[in-house]
Amino acid sequence: MNFKKGIEYLRKSDKELAKIIKEYPEPKISKTKFYFQSLLRNIIYQQLSTKSAFAIHNRFKKLFSSSIINPKDVISISSNNLREIGLSRQKINYIQILANEWPAINKKFADIDSLDDSDIGKELMKVKGIGQWTVDMFLIFSLARPDVFPTGDLVIQKGYAKLYNMKKLPKKDEMLKGSQKWKPYRTLACLYLWEIIDGPFEW
Repeated sequence: MNFKKGIEYLRKSDKELAKIIKEYPEPKISKTKFYFQSLLRNIIYQQLSTKSAFAIHNRFKKLFSSSIINPKDVISISSNNLREIGLSRQKINYIQILANEWPAINKKFADIDSLDDSDIGKELMKVKGIGQWTVDMFLIFSLARPDVFPTGDLVIQKGYAKLYNMKKLPKKDEMLKGSQKWKPYRTLACLYLWEIIDGPFEW
């Protein structure tokens, strides 16, 4: 993603967002090739505050001897050990399912840069425990795709409401309609929405 070009585009497209862009530092994201590890993190972060998820994810990483976590490593960890670090039974199940199914998924992602966002999403959502929010986080923070807009993210909803001085959280259709002026840089706009509510998104 060309951040300079995207920021300039957003500044010209939305006067309210332009004020935020002026006030806050330029956000940064970068691609990763550790897709399995990224999806584990995304599952851990589901429906938790950033602070809680960050703490649990750090404890999760300490269960492994290597900084690079592979499916065999995850399968070898007992459910009891995973519960002890704060993971729910449901998330433990999701993580174990992903670990078992990952080799087949990974083959389909051999040329992931040639796949569009919807194709990646359809493939990932075949896995139990992976929904649209998890897909969106993967597209943004693992692949740095430029035009992702996670309307189901509570902080994004709060950021959108704050940006436009709304008294209530916006509905999905309202957000999608309002975000059209940000295309094709909605990912970048989201980084600013996270910033104004929670500070830089911690991964």
